[in-house]
Amino acid sequence: MNLMHQRLLRLGALAAAIITLAGCQRAADPVDAGAAGSATPGASQAAAPVAEQRPHEVRAPHGAVRNDEYYWLRDDSREQPEMLAYLSAENAYADSMLAPLASMKESLYAELVGRIKQDDSSVPYREKGYWYYTRFEEGREYPIHARRKGDMQAAEEILLDVNALAEGKGFYQVATFEVSPDGKLLAYLEDTSGRRQYTLRIRNLETGELLPVEINGLSESFAWTADSASFYYVENDAETLLTKRVKRHSLGTEVGADRLVYEERDSTFYMGVGTTTSEKFICISVSSTVSDETRCTPAAAPGDFEILAPRERDFEYTADHLGDRWVIRTNWEATNFKLMEASENDIRARSQWKDLIAHDPAVYISDFALFDGFIAVSERSGGLTRLRVRKHDGAEQYVAADESAYSMGLAMNAEPGTDWLRYTYTSLTMPATTFELNVVTGERRLLKEQPVLGGFDKTNYVTDRIWATARDGVKVPVTVLHRADFKRDGSGALLQYGYGSYGASMDPAFSPNVISLVDRGMVYAIAHIRGGQEMGRSWYEDGKLLKKVNTFTDFIDVTDFLVAEKFAAADRVAAMGGSAGGLLMGAVSNMAPEKYRAIVSQVPFVDVVTTMLDASIPLTTNEYDEWGNPEDKTYYDYMLSYSPYDQLAAKAYPAMFVGTGLWDSQVQYWEPAKYVARLRAKKTDNNLLVFRTNMEAGHGGKSGRFQRFHEVAEYYSFLLDQLGVR
Repeated sequence: MNLMHQRLLRLGALAAAIITLAGCQRAADPVDAGAAGSATPGASQAAAPVAEQRPHEVRAPHGAVRNDEYYWLRDDSREQPEMLAYLSAENAYADSMLAPLASMKESLYAELVGRIKQDDSSVPYREKGYWYYTRFEEGREYPIHARRKGDMQAAEEILLDVNALAEGKGFYQVATFEVSPDGKLLAYLEDTSGRRQYTLRIRNLETGELLPVEINGLSESFAWTADSASFYYVENDAETLLTKRVKRHSLGTEVGADRLVYEERDSTFYMGVGTTTSEKFICISVSSTVSDETRCTPAAAPGDFEILAPRERDFEYTADHLGDRWVIRTNWEATNFKLMEASENDIRARSQWKDLIAHDPAVYISDFALFDGFIAVSERSGGLTRLRVRKHDGAEQYVAADESAYSMGLAMNAEPGTDWLRYTYTSLTMPATTFELNVVTGERRLLKEQPVLGGFDKTNYVTDRIWATARDGVKVPVTVLHRADFKRDGSGALLQYGYGSYGASMDPAFSPNVISLVDRGMVYAIAHIRGGQEMGRSWYEDGKLLKKVNTFTDFIDVTDFLVAEKFAAADRVAAMGGSAGGLLMGAVSNMAPEKYRAIVSQVPFVDVVTTMLDASIPLTTNEYDEWGNPEDKTYYDYMLSYSPYDQLAAKAYPAMFVGTGLWDSQVQYWEPAKYVARLRAKKTDNNLLVFRTNMEAGHGGKSGRFQRFHEVAEYYSFLLDQLGVR
C-alpha cells in the first residue's frame, strides 16, 4: 500500500464516513448533491451585490492579452477591506434570498443529524500490543482518538481529544498523527485555518504533557526513526505552499538546528515521507502527474537517502518493503500498471525487477498491501473496484461483491503477520461496512456496518450501474440511486454529480445525506466521466490536457441519456460538483445551460488560464501535466476555450449556489468570487445566484461534524426549492 495511505487510515474510517468533505490537489471527494422549481425566494428582499469593475490586463508570454475586470478581488493577505466588504455583501445577500427556506433548512438539518449515531466509534485495530480506535461523544463536534493496551477491556488511554484542542477556534483539524515506535510519544499535525499548512506538536503519552516542539508551515507527512529519538517532516514553501524540504528533528534540540536532508527543486513535484510496512526503511517519495521518484534510508541507522529508481518522464512507481523483498507498482511498459518485485540488493537496478502480477490491459492496479503470507491488490475492472488476494505460492482469489454497483477497498491492516485481510465495502444503498477475510480458510467476519438512524431501511432503495453513450460513441458508466417505489415516467427530479479530473474515480459510496433527497422522490446519479480512472488509465488520459472537453461533454451526454430514459423531466435536472468538479459545473453551464435547472458549485476551479499562468499560486506548477501550461499558445487557446470564467456570456444561466472558503489553499477564494461577479454582470435571466463564503474555513469547509450539516442543509434546501421538491 502507498506509504501515506496507512497513516491516513489511522484516523479511522468512521470520520471519513461521517464527514465526507475533503480533498487533495484541486480535488474534492464526492459531496452530497441534488433538478425546475419555484419562483426565486426572497426576490424582493435584497438587491444583488455589484462588484466594481477595474481594468486589469493579464498577459501571457506569447503576447496574448485578456482583461480581468475583477482581478482586484485577489488579496493574498485576505485583509483588504474592499474585498472583504464584497464577500460580506454576498453573504448578506445569500442570507436574505435564502431566508424563506429557513424552515426547510431546519428540517433538513434535523434529518441529516438524526441519521448519525452521535456516540459512534471506529473498528479498533491492533498495532504493537495496543488497540487503536476513534470515537465520538453525544453532541460533540470532534473525534477522540484513543487506545487500549492488550485488549478492548483494558483502561482507555486518550491520545487526542480533538474537542478540547478545538475549543475557542473557528476552525480546527488534526490532519494526521503518529505514535512513536516505543509507544511513548505522539506526533500530530494540526490546522487552525483550513489552509492545510500544519503545525507539528509532540505529546508525551506517559505524562500527557506537550514537549517544547512547535514546527509551522508543514505538510501532513511524517516519519519517526526506529529509536523514537528523532523524526522527519516535510516543510512547505511559504509562498506557493508546495512541499519543498525534508528535515530531521532530534528531540531535545532547537528546531532551528534541524538538519535539511532533501530539497526538491522541481516545482512540478509533490513530496511526502513515510515508513515501509516492514518499518525497516524511511522513504521520501516525490510525485508529479507523470513521474515518481523514491529514496530511502534505514530507519534504525538513518543516513543518506538512496534513490530506488531515478525519475523519468512517463515512468511512475511506488514501492514498499516487507521481509527480504521490495514490491513495486509501476506503469513501466504497463499502461494500467503492474506489480513487480526485487530483492534488497536488486531494487536499485530496474533491469533486475521481475514481474509479480503482469500487466492486463483490462485491469487497472491502483494499490496493494503487503502481508507475511500474501499480497492484497486493489484493482478496477469494468468500471468497478475489486480486491485480489495473491498468496506467495501464486494461488489467487477475489473478494466477493454482492451488488452491481459498489465500492470495495483496503481497510486498516496495521500488522502484516496475519491471515486476516480487512477491507471496506459500500454502495449507494449499503452503509460503509468493514469486513475481515481469512485468506486461508475463507471465513469472513462482519466487523461493523455504519449505523444509520432515522428509520433507514436499505431495502427501500435501489441502485444500479447503467451505461450512457457519449457523442463520440464511448460508453460512460453511470450509477443511479432511487427509492424502490420510484416511478420512471419522466416527471421526476434528478441530481447528477460528477468530477472527472486527476484520475480520481468517483466510486459509489453510501451517503446518509443523499437519502434526504431520494426520500423526497428524487433520483441521484453519479456520472463516471472521462478524466477519472473508473475504466482504467486510458479513461484518465482521454479526459485531460487537449482532451479535457471530453469530461464536460460526457457529463452533458449522461444528462441527456437519463432524461431520455425517463429518470427525470428535462426541466427538473440539477447538477453538482466541487473543486475540479466545480470546473465541470462552470463548463457545462456555459456549454448547455438550458439542460440544468439548478447547479451547486463548491470551491470551484473556474479561472483556469489566469491561475495556470501564475506560478506563485499553490498547485499551479504541479498541474501543468493535468491541464497544460498556458505559456504554450496551443494549450493557452485550448484552456481558454473551456475556462468557465472566460467563457461567461450574455445569456440565461441556471440558478446557482456557489460556495468557497476564504482560507482555501487548493482553489483560492478569488476564483469563485470573480466568477460570481462576472456572472452577475453578464447573465440575462432572473434565476437565483447566491455566493456563500465561509470566512473561517478552507477547501474542505467547516471542521466540526455538525457544522458541516448546516452547510449541506443550506444548499439542499436551495436545490429542492429550485426543483419544486418538498
